[in-house]
Amino acid sequence: MPLFGAVHIILLIAVIATAALLVWLCRRQAISARLLRLVLGTAIAANELVWWLYRYVHEGIHLTNLPLQLCDVTVWATVLACFARTPLAVEFAYFTGFAGSSMALLTPDLWSPWPSYSAIYFFVAHGAIIVACAVLVFGKVVPVRPGAVWRTFGLLAAYAAAVGAFDAIIGANYMYLCRKPLNPSVLDFLGPWPLYLLGGAAVGLALFWILWIPVWLASEQVPCRPAAGASQL
Repeated sequence: MPLFGAVHIILLIAVIATAALLVWLCRRQAISARLLRLVLGTAIAANELVWWLYRYVHEGIHLTNLPLQLCDVTVWATVLACFARTPLAVEFAYFTGFAGSSMALLTPDLWSPWPSYSAIYFFVAHGAIIVACAVLVFGKVVPVRPGAVWRTFGLLAAYAAAVGAFDAIIGANYMYLCRKPLNPSVLDFLGPWPLYLLGGAAVGLALFWILWIPVWLASEQVPCRPAAGASQL
């Protein structure tokens, strides 16, 4: 699939339009926020489980194909956020989801050409993260707390350190910590290894702060629905 070709642009527009529509419906209370987040959480979890079942049936389970990429973790943080409304899960899913999944959608690292199942899964999984996080945060379902940027960045740095150690031990490349993806990405502009790791961290933190701006603006306008306890379905 050509980068920013007709199919790519249509898919990007579909993700943005879906997120905007569901947020609008949720804010106007034209749809049940509880039902919406449960449907999204179930759909995301089902999509992920089917994908990994498909992969393991065809590839087997190896140390180099475990669900350890950042987007894999973000998927399950998003599912937890949808079901339990846990503030920390919502914050992690929102910042890493919007920053990571948006970059993935803009510069997709596809395993096979469109419209293969793996390519469809790629766009559904990353697009669903953005849609769900938009609903939770901008649909005023769960508030993002002050200090969320640093909490999320700290969790991300700790996870990257653990995954980096795992990469070094087994020779994998989870989170592209050992080498850049083959397809074009923002990492191509950040220098060679290991300099692009520092550049990527800086870009990630900058994106987190940019993502904080609409959260702050939204919080000044309409109060969020209470999420006391954050564990009720």
